[in-house]
Order: sequence, then C-alpha cells, then structure tokens
Amino acid sequence: MKERVSILDGNTFLVSDRRGNIEPSYDFPTGLFSFDTRFLSTWVLSLDGQLLHALSIDDALSYKTRFFMVPGEPTHYLDADVSVIRSRSIGGSFDEELTLLNHSAQEKEFRLRLDIASDFADLFEIKHRREKKGSTTPTVEENGLRLTYRRQGFHREARISSTAPAEVDRGGMTFRIRIGPHGEWTTRLHVATMIYGARGEDIRATLPLGGHRSVAAIEAEHHELIERAPTLGCDCEPLAGAYRRSLTDLAALRYESITLGVRLVAAGLPWFMTLFGRDSIFTSLQILPFVPELIQPTILMLAGLQGSRIDDFRDEEPGKILHELRYGETAGFEEQPHSPYYGAADTTALFVILLDEYERWTGDGKLVRQLEYETRAALDWLDTYGDLLGTGYVWYMSRNPASGLPNQCWKDSPDAISYSDGRLPEFPRATCELQGYAYDAKLRGARMARELWGDPAYADRLEREAAALKERFNRDFWIPEREYYALALDPQGRRVDALTSNIGHLLWSGIVDDARAPAVAAHLLGPRLFSGWGVRTLADDQGRYNPIGYHIGTVWPFDNSIIAWGLWKYGFREEAGRICEAMLDASRYFDGRLPEAFAGYERALTDYPVEYPTACSPQAWSAGTPLLLLRVMLGLEPQGEHLIIDPAVPPGMGRVELLDIPGRWGLVDALGRSRTPDDENRGR
Repeated sequence: MKERVSILDGNTFLVSDRRGNIEPSYDFPTGLFSFDTRFLSTWVLSLDGQLLHALSIDDALSYKTRFFMVPGEPTHYLDADVSVIRSRSIGGSFDEELTLLNHSAQEKEFRLRLDIASDFADLFEIKHRREKKGSTTPTVEENGLRLTYRRQGFHREARISSTAPAEVDRGGMTFRIRIGPHGEWTTRLHVATMIYGARGEDIRATLPLGGHRSVAAIEAEHHELIERAPTLGCDCEPLAGAYRRSLTDLAALRYESITLGVRLVAAGLPWFMTLFGRDSIFTSLQILPFVPELIQPTILMLAGLQGSRIDDFRDEEPGKILHELRYGETAGFEEQPHSPYYGAADTTALFVILLDEYERWTGDGKLVRQLEYETRAALDWLDTYGDLLGTGYVWYMSRNPASGLPNQCWKDSPDAISYSDGRLPEFPRATCELQGYAYDAKLRGARMARELWGDPAYADRLEREAAALKERFNRDFWIPEREYYALALDPQGRRVDALTSNIGHLLWSGIVDDARAPAVAAHLLGPRLFSGWGVRTLADDQGRYNPIGYHIGTVWPFDNSIIAWGLWKYGFREEAGRICEAMLDASRYFDGRLPEAFAGYERALTDYPVEYPTACSPQAWSAGTPLLLLRVMLGLEPQGEHLIIDPAVPPGMGRVELLDIPGRWGLVDALGRSRTPDDENRGR
C-alpha cells in the first residue's frame, strides 16, 4: 500500500501520495474533497518530464504540509542541482505554493508541468466503484483552468488559478521558467471548490464562515480550542502527547453544516467526513468534560433531524435519531438513502444518554427543557418501533433491503454479528449493548423528567420499565455455563453466543447484575479478548475471529475507552487502568494519534501494534479516546452539584493532574498519583 499524506479543515480534505501527487483512484479516496465530492482527482507535478520525489515531508500540522523535493529516481538524489518546495494548505479551498530553487552557478531553464483533472466522484461512487452519471467540462482561462460538472440541477466546479504566467490547456498548466544562478522562482496556485445551489451561487456563501478560511484563521481557531481545554500535567509522555494530538485533531475535524450553519465534528478521514449519529454521540460523551462547548450543536442538529415519519427507503421512523447525513450526488439523486439515513438501532437511546450527561456536566437545564418533546419521542421509539417483536427488547432489521444497512449496531459490517461457531443469525437481531443503552436511557430520562420536566409520574414509569428490562435481560442474555452475556438474541429468542467486546458496553450502561460483573471483567481482561494492546472486538477462539477483520478481531480505541469507563463504574479500578495503559502504549506507535482500529495480534507476537490497512485517521471517536481514558484514570464523575474524583491511575504512570476542568461547579482541579494512593484529591 502506497503511503498517503492528508491535510484537512473540517470536511474539506486532501489526500495525496508522498510526492504530493494525486492520481485517479477508485481503490482509495485520494484527491481534494469537500462535502462528499471529489474536486480534484489528478494533481501531478513533474519537472522537465520527470516526477519529483520527496526528501522530507513536514506534516506536523493537520491543515498544511511542505514537501522538499528533487527530480529523478531515488538513486539519483546525489548532488541534485535543482530542488522544489511544495507548500500546501487547506481551508474550504486549497492553496499550493511551488518554489523552484536553482542550486547551480549557471542560469537554467526548466519546464514545470502540473497535470490537473477532476472526475467529481461522490465518495460512495469511489467506495462502491460506480460509474459517473454526469459529465465534466474543462474550460481554459487566463492563467487558470475551470472544471465544471453538471447533472441536471447538481452543479459543482473547481477553479484553479496561478499567480505566475502559465500555458494552460484542458489537462493542466505548464510553466516555462528561467532562473539565474542560485536563484528561485515561485507561483501560488489556488483551487476554489464551488458547491452551487438552486440560485446559482455557492451555498456555503451564506454560512457564518463563508466556506473559505485563511491559514491564520484556522490557526487561531485551533489555538483557541486548545487554550480553552484543561491543562494536563503528567510524567507520562504518551499521555501528554496523545492529549495534545487529540485536541488538535478534534479542532481539525470541525466543519460547518450546510443544513443548520452550526459547527460540528466530522466522524473521520477519509470515509466519514460528515455527521454520524453514533460516532458524534460517543465522541461528545468522550470529550464532554474537556471541551463542553462543542457538544450543544451536535445535540441540536440530531434533535432537529429526528425522524418524524415512516420512510422505508431511509429507515426513518418517528422519534428515531439519524445514522448518517450526506451531501453528495448519490444522496441528492436518491441512489442511496443518506439524506439523511436512519439505519441505526442505537443512536436513539444514545441521544437521550448524551443529553442527560451534558446537563449533568454543564448544568444547562434550559436545553433539556427545550428538547423535552424530542427526548420523549426518542424514549417512545424504544418501546414501539424499536421493539420489532414485542418482547421488550430493541431489535433491528432494515426496512430497505436494497440499500439499507443489514447490521444497525456499532459493529455494522455484514459478518460482525455471529454465533461462536461463525454462523450468522437471521433478522431481526437484538444485540446486547442495545439493551444496555435502552436501560441507561430510561434511567436518565427518568432523572430529567423528575428534576427538569416536573413529571414524576413519567419518571416512575421509566424507572419501573428500566428495572424490568434489567431483570429480563439478565435472565435471557446470560450464558451460565460460560459466564458471559450473549452477543445477541436471534428471532427465535436463542442466544447468539459469541464472546465479544460488547459485554464491556454493558458495564458502561449499568445493566449488568453486580454479582456477574467480576466474571465479565475477567473475560474482558482475559487472554481470549485482551491482546495486550487492548480488548479485541471478537475473542480469538471464535469461529469468525480474524485479527485484521474489521469488527471480528481488531482492537478499536473507542471501544476500549467505553469498556474502561464501564470497568471503572463497577469498581474495577485496576482493570480499567490496564486498558488505559495499553491504549496509551499503543498511541506511541501512531505519533499520539490513535487510528480507527488496529490489528488484534497478541502483544507477545509484535513489538508494536500492527496497522489496520484502511483505518480512518484522524477519526473523531479515536481522537476522543485519550480524553475519556484520562477521565477514567482521574475518576471524574458528576454527582449533582459535586464532582467525584476517584482515580484509577495505572501503576507506573506517575503524576497525572488536570487543571481548570470546566463544569457546573466552576473550575475544578483533579490530581491522581499512582505512587501514593492516599494523596489528596482536590475539588472545588
């Protein structure tokens, strides 16, 4: 696999090879993208007919990169008499500065060529290798090239301009350059991405940020976000590095929604640069104690797009919270149901959980009262449309067999839900964590009803329903001879008996009987699930286990952060600390940036975590993982007007302290030291 270099600003991003070049590809989304459309599919630089090779790449910042380059094959680098610096940045549009350096004592002439093209492919067309329906027209302009794509009312353009004179043709630009001894030449290229609406103007023009931003504006925004976050002091460099990287990536993943004009966090580069119900909610839960101001727009957006009707194509139902929102061509022409798509059985309960957690941290009761109708509708969905078989459980089966998602839980790949021998159950399916989320949502809904909506009768009802669900769940999902909870129930009510990481989500939700929690914790940290780098999605003795299978044996950082949180909630401080330590150890091998997933090989087999080949990076809920792990290590938990501080700092981690934690209590300082467990923990 060719290594790739990416830069991003929200959901505008560019992915190139290590030369800085973009070549047409339907294997991986290389190119310049914005709002699900590829605006550049070819961007190839050559000098006197030779491709350039990077000596060094400066990619420390997410929104700009520099390539230091020479022409020719790698074996010919010695004493090159010319070099090129390729500096690029992104901010709604794309800018690249080309500097040619003559290192000789004679005047030189050069021919610099930039091949340019766009297929205006939709991300789903790339993912599923579909043919384009519309046509692209290149138009030559003075020192510029305009690429136009039209398909009925769908209109996109890329406008490329240069500050230096160029010979422009329909396939790119050529610069004929003369440089004196030890001289240099520079041009600046600007690529404007145009997303036209019905009125013939860029629909982003009316947004608060206008769709295009300078590097200085991006730098200022990133700096402001990082400065507002609590200050971490610790002796553990992997923790410090991961914390810094997470805040930087979260800042970079923020984008401006066309729908409501608010700032949201995209789920992950390259495939998921948009709003995802599940990913956005889990990311919000992870980062809430650190940057709570990022959360309210997500809650409002999800509430505003809550399902209101029966729509089989989109898997929409009244009260249901969306799965995914797309802006591209295939969604616009209803070739896929993502405008938005509601094919997730967990987002609705998770929405209620997030709203309650948000109020507990911030004290923003106004938002809870404002969204009372939407929250009640979400809770109603659990007992009506969510309970497909009328058994008191949340089930899923897509209304759209042609293009809907078969699996509608977080492990949504086709082979993710299986019996221990590898067989796949029929639909509908009721996975275990869905029941845990529903249980937690009912209890949290009860709290909001009693304390903020003034409806104690409704609160009592929800608490009775939660208690009944917990009793029923512990009867039907528990496998006594194996001492763990089944992954799911099949339509006949039989247990789908695979051993998976999902049981850690049950601890987080609180649905596990206290007497059974030690057995669950032992499985999570046992050799079948725990690789040494983290908890695998599927135990290594199960029929479908594959250490590089997307949901059937890989290690997901987000998954592990929720598991650690659940272990902490049930009092398993040492076990939670082990997962925190393993994740932070793994982060060192990814320069502090935990990927979407990595391989589930035993730690004894490798000296480093093995990369998963198509993992998203950065990804929002992986960026949120170090923050949630830090919360677990310090034992931070809001309780009314107080903050509980009960550390689970792993041995050897040393000093860990977090200053100026925002919340309803004013600002709080939290300290945790593994060397002296009785050290004072301060809260005010």
